[in-house]
Amino acid sequence: MRAAIFRNGEIVVDRMAEPRPGPSQVLVKTLACGICGSDLHARQHAHRMVEMAQKTGRKPMDLARDVVFGHEFCCEIVDYGPGTVRKLKPGTRVCSLPALVTPQGIEGIGYSNDNVGGYAEAMLLSEALLLEVPNGLAPEHAALTEPLAVGVHAVAKANIRGGEVPLVIGCGPVGLAVIAALRIRGLHPIVAADYSPARRALAAKLGADIVVDPRASQPYATWAEHAQMSDAEKAARPPLQAMLPALKPAIIFECVGVPGLLQQVFEGAPRDARIVVVGVCMETDRSEPMLGIMKELNVQYVLGYTPDEFAASLRLIAEGQVDAAAMVTAEIGIDGVAKAFADLANPEAHTKIIVQPWR
Repeated sequence: MRAAIFRNGEIVVDRMAEPRPGPSQVLVKTLACGICGSDLHARQHAHRMVEMAQKTGRKPMDLARDVVFGHEFCCEIVDYGPGTVRKLKPGTRVCSLPALVTPQGIEGIGYSNDNVGGYAEAMLLSEALLLEVPNGLAPEHAALTEPLAVGVHAVAKANIRGGEVPLVIGCGPVGLAVIAALRIRGLHPIVAADYSPARRALAAKLGADIVVDPRASQPYATWAEHAQMSDAEKAARPPLQAMLPALKPAIIFECVGVPGLLQQVFEGAPRDARIVVVGVCMETDRSEPMLGIMKELNVQYVLGYTPDEFAASLRLIAEGQVDAAAMVTAEIGIDGVAKAFADLANPEAHTKIIVQPWR
């Protein structure tokens, strides 16, 4: 089969053996797979991913061997391995968490030498993790289940109590997923900031109430304008709190993942803000803990999602509660993957590129 392969630091197109399903596994035809920002980071900072895997006790990639990226996918069932229930018929479209259940434990798909990701014509999935795609949903939209689930999980981990005013820093695919999840939770107004006009427009389309161009206005000042307490809320504050700025609670979602951003959030955040770090920074970064201490900031790092959040995200897209189509800016074949990695560096050109291996 053909695949776009990460080899010697580059993305190359080559042929490789089609995988054969083992016990409890399913062979699937890859219909659509999104290119994730983490894939772009992995190509550039693969050695850091290896280091982090070793530090956390996970099996790291061997960078001397081939890796097929791709963990945002929609597939079609082709064949079953031994010991499978075969509840779903061949030809059924499915999504799955990017993981395989093995006798040795859970193994990831997409950053593995052994488990082929979605930039290939076929791959293996665990039967127990399959979710049938409902409502005739297009594969390129079903493939956005995974990135939406990241946003749904981040909002869940924010521990929303009600009455907070959220600020989303960065409106790439992750930031957009957070905005969509906040809108579904009914938390308003949602303030979102990004330098890109195209991404600000998408943020508004997916549910942001106020979009900010950081070149024109300071995001934290704009947030404060829309977070003023009502007279009743001011009057209800304890005496000592009455000496502080009369602002509603802040939840700030950092969705960029570049060095220096977290320090900027520390500097701009109001006192007692909850900060949810969703952006994946692959490099060593610096921040001032004393600043966080003086402001009593609460920092929550997040990763991935639960199986229930993943399944709920597929339903949200299938039921039209999230406009997944708005995020897709291009569809390409395997031969276009290397160029797409370069094109995604321009936020005005693309938000989410979908790989269709059989295109």
